[in-house]
Amino acid sequence: MEFPNLGQNCSKETCKRLDFLPVKCDACSGIFCSDHMSYSSHECQSAYKKNVQVPMCPLCNKPVPIPRGQEPDFTVGQHIDNECRFTEGRKVFTNRCMVTKCRGKEAVPFGV
Repeated sequence: MEFPNLGQNCSKETCKRLDFLPVKCDACSGIFCSDHMSYSSHECQSAYKKNVQVPMCPLCNKPVPIPRGQEPDFTVGQHIDNECRFTEGRKVFTNRCMVTKCRGKEAVPFGV
């Protein structure tokens, strides 16, 4: 027995599968099956509107804006090297290593 009015077809051109629990994309408003509901799996053109990251600098605790298409680690590294106010006049590696007979210094306190 078929239920022709139940469910919707996936909006992905290569799929078009009939799904009884379809998901509506909150960025592009397309209807997708469970296999294509993530932004990357259906190649959402509007994903940039929803997928926004603003990491915090681990040294000065200020938000570091990320340009679209750039890696967060790279941008935070540039911020620490060029703009971070925490590093002016301060030593970054001030915490001694907790391992016995180690003379290394760490940026963040770490216990063994």
